[in-house]
Amino acid sequence: MDALLGAVVGVVVTTLVGLVWVRSRRPDAALGGPDDLATYATLHTASLAAPALRAGLDADGAAGALPHVRALLGGAPAALTDGTGVLASSGEGDHALAAPLVEAVLAEGRTQASDRAVVAPLVVDELVVGTLVVLTSHPAAGIVRATTEVARWMSSQLELSELAASRTALMEAELRALRAQISPHFIYNSLGAIASFVRTDPERARGLLLEFADFTRYSFRRHGDFTTLADELLSIERYLALENARFGDRLRVTSSVAPEVLNVALPFLAVQPLVENAVRHGIEPKDGPGHITVVARDVGTACLIEIEDDGVGSDPEVVREALAGRASGGSIGLANVDQRLRAVYGNDHGIVVETAPGLGTKVSLRIPKFSPDART
Repeated sequence: MDALLGAVVGVVVTTLVGLVWVRSRRPDAALGGPDDLATYATLHTASLAAPALRAGLDADGAAGALPHVRALLGGAPAALTDGTGVLASSGEGDHALAAPLVEAVLAEGRTQASDRAVVAPLVVDELVVGTLVVLTSHPAAGIVRATTEVARWMSSQLELSELAASRTALMEAELRALRAQISPHFIYNSLGAIASFVRTDPERARGLLLEFADFTRYSFRRHGDFTTLADELLSIERYLALENARFGDRLRVTSSVAPEVLNVALPFLAVQPLVENAVRHGIEPKDGPGHITVVARDVGTACLIEIEDDGVGSDPEVVREALAGRASGGSIGLANVDQRLRAVYGNDHGIVVETAPGLGTKVSLRIPKFSPDART
């Protein structure tokens, strides 16, 4: 029984790290034999444990994962520990008997067994963060192997949890940096524009002040890494109304947005900095009037967003340096937006910049309309 259990768990681990499809030995044989059914049942049990493990190694996650981990191990009494103590246990057997093994595993990082228990390490980034304890009256080679393999699979899930937490922290840090970079320049210019209308056109000054309040409320909100395209475009509208007060007839804006993409979720402040770039680096240095076009189109499974200006343009090498984060005083948030898009959607979804001196600039980004990581 123990040997069979070890073999089944070995199939689970192999499947989770690379096997895409299980086939019988004969290509034309029907799936559904005892081995196939056992494999599928084991995979299903592992999938039930995964969400709790991806929440991290704490008491709640351990309690949620342990029943399914026990099922993978044939229902043996078991416990999960971190570096300081037991997080969850099955309540069966005397887990204190395994305490010396737990200490040894935490210190040495290798599976340990006695005549009463098997203890395997849970490892994240090459550090032992906890253990899987299995109580047994006869720890044969099969149960030792099974415990080790299940602990390795659990470690992979815990590493995914750490990766997700690190990515979230990085995005939050980048967003704070982006806000700090944008706000001084824009705030000073906006308040100056509002002040210029206080005496000559008080009603317009009041309206602009309300636009400014709504814009800053959105830009500095404290909740959510994602927003809808509709909310981002509304904030851009407010931003452009304030810039229009400063530029007057020098700034003209055209927008074309497909209704189907208004509810698409995207990283917060993914489009607004690009529009600000068009104003600040494209239109502001230009002699005479300038035109900015904002387009959002439905292109199958994605939303294509384009921000184009007929401003002064830029040297492509300068843009490359900005995207790499090496440009000092360069485009506001260009690298920031690019990195956050790639972090969420993968390297195929960074921003694309087309520009040349004197020929304006076009920035494009493609946002998947449906992404499990993008929730407002």
